[in-house]
Amino acid sequence: MKRREFLSWVGLGTLATSIPVAIAACSSPIEPEAEAPTTPPEAEEVEIDTTPRADGFAAIGTVAALDADGYVGDKNFNGEQVAVIRDPGNAENLIAVNAFCPHQGCTVKWDGASKFACPCHGSSFNTDGSVATGPATKELGTFTAMIEGDLVYVKLS
Repeated sequence: MKRREFLSWVGLGTLATSIPVAIAACSSPIEPEAEAPTTPPEAEEVEIDTTPRADGFAAIGTVAALDADGYVGDKNFNGEQVAVIRDPGNAENLIAVNAFCPHQGCTVKWDGASKFACPCHGSSFNTDGSVATGPATKELGTFTAMIEGDLVYVKLS
């Protein structure tokens, strides 16, 4: 067998063995059969209507999310940045603040214990929205919040 003929056969063999790989790579994967959801119904995300009611209150989240995460919040809740927590002094009461830091506009976060903290420049705010430590000099605005059924409501005006 001549060298050229041998190389032709090797090339043809390589091409022939790579065809199944190319076909498998170009075809869509086989979808597995759908399984039953493993997330319990109470842990699933609930669709919340944030449209303000006639009394001015609008739903911002669920009580389950409030209790699980320690807060509920939304960066664009009817045009405001809002964070709602349970009052550390009385868990029956809610505290709702404008989460927009007046120093440079970052979104403040609840520390889980006693204050709202700005991650950008280190300002912190008490639960009533007043400045605990600067550089911020203006307090956070506050809103009225309540629980009705399984939802947390905030009144923006």
